[in-house]
Amino acid sequence: MPINLSKGQKVDLTKGNPGLKKIMVGLGWDVNAFDSGADFDLDAAAFMVGADGKCPTEQEFIYYHNLTHPSEALKHMGDNLTGAGEGDDEQIAVDLDKIPANIEKVAFTVTIYDADTRRQNFGQVSNAFIRIVDEMTNTELIRYDLGEDFSIETAVVVGELYRHNGEWKFNAIGSGFQGGLAALCGHYGIEVA
Repeated sequence: MPINLSKGQKVDLTKGNPGLKKIMVGLGWDVNAFDSGADFDLDAAAFMVGADGKCPTEQEFIYYHNLTHPSEALKHMGDNLTGAGEGDDEQIAVDLDKIPANIEKVAFTVTIYDADTRRQNFGQVSNAFIRIVDEMTNTELIRYDLGEDFSIETAVVVGELYRHNGEWKFNAIGSGFQGGLAALCGHYGIEVA
């Protein structure tokens, strides 16, 4: 049985699952019925940050143009342009043992591509979730359903993996941002053109 989290809840990941090394972080969503005249393209990304809360370099920003970290600790499994169908829409594979020592936290985010031009926001998205699966056993360990009703946000920090006393924990964040991916990049210290 996966642990179902609510916003702000923190849970041990490796302490209760000794030997856990490889996880799959799945993110999913549905688009509400009304039509904005343009397709929704939601994108999952991960920011690998140090003690200062910032990415040390642009290589620690894992998204559709930078799918794999040089350490191979994180691998984005590719961009899903529609979000159609059941289950995960995008996935990021994480090898906990390969995460560099200077990285204290990995933030998982979802943004709406070209949201301003298409006049879209997370108020038009439903059933968004993040789940963490043990890749070896294919067992779902943690699930967090974002029940929040975001109205104007175009980016959401869904959750974070973080180190605590040598173990990995997960924090269900669920906080929205205006300004899409650029706002998130600014927050995590990545310069955008």
